[in-house]
Amino acid sequence: MKRVAVIYGGWSSEREISISSGTQMARAARAGGHDVVEIDATRELARQLEEAAPEIVLNGLHGPWGEDGCVQGLLEVMGLAYTHSGVLASAVAMDKRKSKAVYAQNGIDIAEDVACTRAEAAARHLLEPPYVIKPIAEGSSFGVVIVREQGGGPPQQVLNADWAYGDRLMAEKFIPGRELSVGVMGERPLAVTEITTLREFYDFDAKYAAGGSRHALPADLPARVSEAAMAASLKAHQALGCRGVSRSDFRYDADEDRLVILETNTQPGMTPTSLVPEQAAFLGISFEELVAWMIEDASCDR
Repeated sequence: MKRVAVIYGGWSSEREISISSGTQMARAARAGGHDVVEIDATRELARQLEEAAPEIVLNGLHGPWGEDGCVQGLLEVMGLAYTHSGVLASAVAMDKRKSKAVYAQNGIDIAEDVACTRAEAAARHLLEPPYVIKPIAEGSSFGVVIVREQGGGPPQQVLNADWAYGDRLMAEKFIPGRELSVGVMGERPLAVTEITTLREFYDFDAKYAAGGSRHALPADLPARVSEAAMAASLKAHQALGCRGVSRSDFRYDADEDRLVILETNTQPGMTPTSLVPEQAAFLGISFEELVAWMIEDASCDR
């Protein structure tokens, strides 16, 4: 038995999902016999951790601060063993353009993109439509805008006063086709899930609302495509230097027979509708066993 602090919540746009992930992991850790303390992370997280005095930190944070190397750096400074990826891998994976540079260097196909500000994205088409506007360092599809036709003009919503996703954006060529996702557990790719949704794309509500999306597991794909997706997910995990559990998302364009990586999540969701727990269960690994493995895998200097 270990004393485990589960950190979740925080102040990013993914707070509510983080709370769901964290409470699910805390329940599983307790079921495994651990002494668990739950921490809703604040900017006083160092003090909260000192008071909790854990042996291991089970990181359930999502989005900026919790998933981009910041909290990981704090945990390293405090000398606490923790789960998921370390400082550098977390920071690079969270930055979509930096991670794409790593993918390209390792032979993983990526979509054409252009870095831009909000003002530049709203002023003119930076790529020939269709293309996608994305914040460079957000998760859960927050701030994503699909620009489908030339006649519609560039997206003006990025200039809205309530825009909360920063000024660093990118325009990325839209890849038609099927949405695929592959989890990795240590050095093991798990399975390929195909995601379908009635929404415009796999956005926040499609990811987390009940009935927001459908998961085909295993994806009904030619064996060579499934094998390529699993190989690319493991290669991305390794190239970025990820540890623990990660998940990479892809688009497969059957007409072009092209598999394109979109991003790697270093702290994938652990909610009741999340993909990695579902893939683990498909392989006979229960949620409790998955969390137990994550706790055993925890370390400092990741």
